[in-house]
Amino acid sequence: MKVERVENMCGGKGHVIIKHILGEKELNGKCGLYAEVVIEPGCSLGYHEHHGESETYYILSGEGEYDDNGTKRMVKAGDITYTPDGRGHGLINTGDTDLVFMALIILG
Repeated sequence: MKVERVENMCGGKGHVIIKHILGEKELNGKCGLYAEVVIEPGCSLGYHEHHGESETYYILSGEGEYDDNGTKRMVKAGDITYTPDGRGHGLINTGDTDLVFMALIILG
């Protein structure tokens, strides 16, 4: 499993840790990403838009503020977010523990 630490992801604060569950070969050109993502306290994944793809988050633990194309709401374990093609999102860890979620990008 490839693990990467991305500083200031999409203009966010601090860093994000991405644990790639599947690599490019396994994704077979059908998905752009299938990974567990960790946002530590005080860090965020900056607001960004998706073009030619959609992204779903499944929150495993922690809590945060999710920016759904300009509408902000709190998310916690068990919540699901969906960002369709042409829309944007961002996520801030507002808690004092890691915010952990599964991220799935589907192409097309």
